[in-house]
Amino acid sequence: MPRLLDLDGRGELTAAHVRLVAMAVGRSERTVWRWLATARSEGRAGRKVSTRFVVTAEIRRLLAFYGGNASRLHDELVRRAAEDPDAGPVPSLSTLHRALRRDLTRGERAGLRSGEAARRAHDVFGKRPASHRNAAWEGDHKHLPVEVDLEGELVTPWVTWFIDCAHNVITGASVTAHAPSRDGVLAALRVALVRDEAVFGPVGGLPGQVRVDRGKEFLCEAVTGALGAFAVPVVDLPAGTPHLKGSIEALNDAVEEMFLVTLPRYRHRQRLAGGRLADPDAPPLAFDVFVAALLEWVHWWNTSHRSPALGGRTPLQAWQADPTPVTDVSKEALVGFGLEGDGRVRMISTSGVRFRRRDYIADWMVGCAGDPVTVRRLPHHDEEIELFEPVSGRHLGRAFLADAADLEQFTAVRSARTSAARQLRADLKAAEKLRRKRFEAVTTAKVPKQLNTLTAEEAEAELRAADQRGLRELARPGYIPHAPVPDTWARPIPPDPEDTRTRQR
Repeated sequence: MPRLLDLDGRGELTAAHVRLVAMAVGRSERTVWRWLATARSEGRAGRKVSTRFVVTAEIRRLLAFYGGNASRLHDELVRRAAEDPDAGPVPSLSTLHRALRRDLTRGERAGLRSGEAARRAHDVFGKRPASHRNAAWEGDHKHLPVEVDLEGELVTPWVTWFIDCAHNVITGASVTAHAPSRDGVLAALRVALVRDEAVFGPVGGLPGQVRVDRGKEFLCEAVTGALGAFAVPVVDLPAGTPHLKGSIEALNDAVEEMFLVTLPRYRHRQRLAGGRLADPDAPPLAFDVFVAALLEWVHWWNTSHRSPALGGRTPLQAWQADPTPVTDVSKEALVGFGLEGDGRVRMISTSGVRFRRRDYIADWMVGCAGDPVTVRRLPHHDEEIELFEPVSGRHLGRAFLADAADLEQFTAVRSARTSAARQLRADLKAAEKLRRKRFEAVTTAKVPKQLNTLTAEEAEAELRAADQRGLRELARPGYIPHAPVPDTWARPIPPDPEDTRTRQR
């Protein structure tokens, strides 16, 4: 408009000018002529500024308060305007919807409705620059939502694994039947560092760094010290930033979508009406069978799964095509990897080595009674220990628990513990029912009436039982009151007062 008005003021405006502008802005010539006429009459070249409803900080707070519900927000604005005439006009619901779509991004609206996870789903994340093999690994725990049978008990196992970020190849993994600890991390790292494992093939070696997300098992002294001995740093990523370790997070999703969904007793399977499973009594896999199937899937991922991100190659092919040298770790250097010790020097006796009030023996100890040793072991593994020379640190050998209980004894002890825990749980549940209060359902704003009302006779009986229980707690079982003296016993004769005065003189 400023250019057309300038040409019009100098008398140089032609229809060709208007036609050229209409083609450039994608409007008809009539529309441009109308804009020009309005600009002449009103004396302005720009668009008319109109007042419109704007989303303020107060509107954002109210929208978050009502869970992102614009209709409920509009009702609140109408209520406030009715109470305060000076609050200003209230926009219509359609105007409010347009303002929310115009002034708030999709991510902001999703965040005000469902939280940070929903907002982050609309963010844009960049990819890390291309790197070489073993430049960085990422490690994580994954709780596998599938029930497996472990000695007659259903458990949901965990997997701890590491992946090479450059080529998405799994370098090592370990499976535990419970929430993993540092021993699971060390077991997976040991497999990842050695390159002669049958499942993981030739991948492995020493990484440049290992990225984790603040897991205490990855950041403990045993893990950081074991990797620190090979000058491998553990990078602790900020909390709540899964996009910073996208390789391992993608693997966690892939194992569920490509493998776990095919197994029986998968917890996230499609459900029928009412949330029921189609076959809730499906027989579970045995724990060892499940681990074998999982390791087979890992082998398939490394050797057969072709990824578009790798140019249609498998992770193993991409890893082997990388010319970057690999730093190998010898088995001798891994003898003490991840082992913990107390630093004490012990002596080999005729009963073996005493450690934590247990005796450990081995065949190589024959003739070594009296030699000093230091003890190191894998965390939580008490069935065997590793012995080293105190001065040189040379590995002497492995020793095993001397009087380990057999399977029958171990099963009996565990059954007794389970029975005791079950009885205590039943007692605690029964106690909770006694103190639980139930109230009637109300349809108006009133205090509900308590339902589990006691009769007067029941209340008196329970109070008497409580009083007797208190007396029993105060009673002394070792105290026995004296019985009355039998009549046949000879009683002492009281002294005569006259005799007492005579003796005093």
